[in-house]
Amino acid sequence: MTIARVLVDSVLPQLDRLLDYRVPEGLTGIEPGMRVTVPLRSANRLAQGFVIELVEQQEHPGPLSDVESLVSPVPILRPEVWALVRSVADRAAGSANDILRLAIPPRQVRVEKAWLARSIDPPPKSASNATPLLAAAIPGYATGALESAIAEHRRVALSVAPGVERLPQGTWVGRWAVTLARAAAQALATGESAILVAPDYRDQAQLAAALAAFLPSESIVQLDARQPNPERYRGLLRALGEAPVAILGNRSAVYAPAARLGLIAIWNDGDPLLAEPLSPNVHPRDAALVRQEQQDCALLIAGHTRTTEVQRLVEVGWLEELRPERTSRPHVIPTAAIAAQDRLAAQARIPSVAWREATKAIATGPVLVQVSRPGYTPGLRCADCGDPARCRRCAGPLQYARAGAPASCGWCGAVETAFVCPNCRGTTLRASGAGADRTADELGRAFPGVRVVVADGEHPLLEIDDRPALVIATRGAEPLAAGGYRAVLLLDGDRMVARESLRVGEDCLRWWSDAASLAADDAPVVLVGVGGELATALSAWRQDEYARRELADRRALRFPPAVRVATLRGEPDAVAGAIAALPPGAEELGTTMHEGRARAIVRFDYAHGAVVAKAVRAEIIRQATTRRKPVPGTPRTGRVPLPLRARFDDPEPFEE
Repeated sequence: MTIARVLVDSVLPQLDRLLDYRVPEGLTGIEPGMRVTVPLRSANRLAQGFVIELVEQQEHPGPLSDVESLVSPVPILRPEVWALVRSVADRAAGSANDILRLAIPPRQVRVEKAWLARSIDPPPKSASNATPLLAAAIPGYATGALESAIAEHRRVALSVAPGVERLPQGTWVGRWAVTLARAAAQALATGESAILVAPDYRDQAQLAAALAAFLPSESIVQLDARQPNPERYRGLLRALGEAPVAILGNRSAVYAPAARLGLIAIWNDGDPLLAEPLSPNVHPRDAALVRQEQQDCALLIAGHTRTTEVQRLVEVGWLEELRPERTSRPHVIPTAAIAAQDRLAAQARIPSVAWREATKAIATGPVLVQVSRPGYTPGLRCADCGDPARCRRCAGPLQYARAGAPASCGWCGAVETAFVCPNCRGTTLRASGAGADRTADELGRAFPGVRVVVADGEHPLLEIDDRPALVIATRGAEPLAAGGYRAVLLLDGDRMVARESLRVGEDCLRWWSDAASLAADDAPVVLVGVGGELATALSAWRQDEYARRELADRRALRFPPAVRVATLRGEPDAVAGAIAALPPGAEELGTTMHEGRARAIVRFDYAHGAVVAKAVRAEIIRQATTRRKPVPGTPRTGRVPLPLRARFDDPEPFEE
């Protein structure tokens, strides 16, 4: 008797395990990784699931139900993906089904049938048209340093050279994209696949262009949440093939199937777009670390800056450092020292040195001006007492969305026509800060006849030509300029560092470094309003030194990532029960209440992570199985939330 061990697709934590089903004699062709339908006797319904393994002996002592049907003949869940999913779910006290929903898009029948038809009767390949995969040398590092790290499947914290580079097809991309594309070509040349993870579509567009310069199109697979489901499913099926491919995508691409995996590369792991918002909130950096150990592949965590998480891995010896040789760092000019000696310069949003550099550079090409906020006036205050102006409906910040527009809420959009300050009863508003649109207006008047371009969330722009222009961009939305920007002005630094967050220093350094890396070689980069360690790290282009000092401070305070934390949320009794069930080594930092729900923060060392996760998961399952069922005949008001939820490595308690 053949028995299929099935993971049923269910949100119930008590079903996050393998269930045994008998494979009937008339149902043939079932293999591990295929989708099937199985009965759930407790719910008296059919459910879909994945066959994880086929065995001959059952573990369940009672009678077994039969597998109802085979949904798809494609083993879409590969063994290496299942091993990864199960491991990272256990590490985060989460459900494997939640991660599988990120890893495998919904089935597309038409796409699947076309792929099966090509697999059965593949088109003939012409030897003359086949493009050989040749390993390209990776310049900028010691001879063979990066190539040997990839070939020997080592783990590397990779610093990349700033600047832009022109590809053979004429496209300009960041040098980092060329480095990662050459690394992927190095892996594919040995018959192994590569997975490249980038935060957003801007980074992915640069990586895709760089990959096209070194690899044939049939060797590049894109998996992105922005793709329509048919396109994403088609890419997943392509990754199932035997030929080595370079898989490019956002955070979920780390779960792409690749049996012969040679390289995982993650770009800019500190970008918040890489933080997984869906349960169990596993960061792709953590998933990549687990997968590298399971499949013995190379791992590159690359960036212009270094997160404290990566710095901790370097200091414990899990990652080795690799820096470029003879890097021509950007010419950074901090204005804090000038402002300390000049009272007028300290008050100016754009000091004289920034005006001077912009005036010289605008004659030869584009100039980038980075600002902190979009809109016209992103903040308003009471003109009498100075308190921030808030919306009467939702308490959101009031702002001027554009020149001449009335004040409106930045959250709900409600227009404020009769402002009254709740503190002093004042009725007059004054502007606080300038957004991208207002900065564009002011600079447009200061530089008459010069093209002014705004790039932000409402005006997305990927690239700009090399003609003179003033590009006003919010952080992270800076377009790529052909040949690099002739000057970069980093404004509003004092506002950026004023955000209350544990990661504010890392974030600011990453925003400024990424913008400075878009400058042409030897172009000036003016940092306005910031001094101290941040300005020193940017000027010397030693962001790793800042990460080292920051981690030392976190270690002294026992803050993450020097230790791990978990947040427990739910009904007060459930949270109290979970705290009581914690093993030794876990420390409760406190419990707060909000609208009848409790939140507790638990701190523990990495050595205790597996034990804490197992205990928390057991308590989640216990609470879910013992909660009171709804009374028959009473109307349902929607899905009842679980009594207890957990999030490991939660940054929220340390944010604003």
